[in-house]
Amino acid sequence: MYVCSCFGVTEAQVKQHAEGGACTPRQIASACKAGTDCGSCVRRIQALLGRGACPRRAAADQQGGPALLSRLDGLDGLEEAA
Repeated sequence: MYVCSCFGVTEAQVKQHAEGGACTPRQIASACKAGTDCGSCVRRIQALLGRGACPRRAAADQQGGPALLSRLDGLDGLEEAA
């Protein structure tokens, strides 16, 4: 199923990028441009990432929750808008 119609990015591709370490919509956008044109797919990408598509995020949820995620996101040099 397509997640991003503008760039033809599928759900499977988003999950593949997440498995490769892209754990935020911004990182997905950097990997495949999804979410960078009209933006209508960003919420779908967020939903996919929030459902365990990202191994790093799933591990952080189990070990330390939001505080650990905050530290991990800081390692990427990216800040997510609240």
